[in-house]
Amino acid sequence: MSYAQIHLNEAMEIIKQIDAAAIEAIADLMANVKANGGRIFFLGVGGSAANCSHAVNDFRKIAEIEAYAPTDNVSELTARTNDEGWSTVFSEWLKTSKINHRDLLFVFSVGGGNLEKNISPNLVEALKLAKSVGAKITGVVGRDGGYTALEADACVIIPTVNPDTITPHSEAFQAVVWHLLVSHPSLKTKPTKWESAVT
Repeated sequence: MSYAQIHLNEAMEIIKQIDAAAIEAIADLMANVKANGGRIFFLGVGGSAANCSHAVNDFRKIAEIEAYAPTDNVSELTARTNDEGWSTVFSEWLKTSKINHRDLLFVFSVGGGNLEKNISPNLVEALKLAKSVGAKITGVVGRDGGYTALEADACVIIPTVNPDTITPHSEAFQAVVWHLLVSHPSLKTKPTKWESAVT
């Protein structure tokens, strides 16, 4: 069997195992944030940071929810990293943004953060801040979900079907889940271009 077929078979297995109820719970959280005039802050590093940027675009444009990602501002990100340190780069950004109880912190991450292993401490510090101000927490994460899964009000953990492909599947399915959410009837308010185009 080719590698391509193996990878696609793994993706199909993930789809069979993914928790649809957890996705619906996230949709409910997001709908409540939208109804209450809250904001969504998307956090991620590496490929997940790029997914955050794409998700911000989609939720602002299609769902009309105020949304931001600190990684979209490379000047502030690098200044804070240089001057204050990597572990607090997101939490300090969120403080300036005055994150509060009406807001939602949405994490995209392969591991979800783990202080003991010094993995994504910036996510952990941001989650602690969100919890302290009463903001809701959600995420799409891989492996065991890490600190994100422990603190989240609702969380999708991408099932591990092959320990050698955790990262590509986790980051790919972040996109699958957020595109499902932005298309969800409880969130979508504007038509997407190609579905509404007259042929």
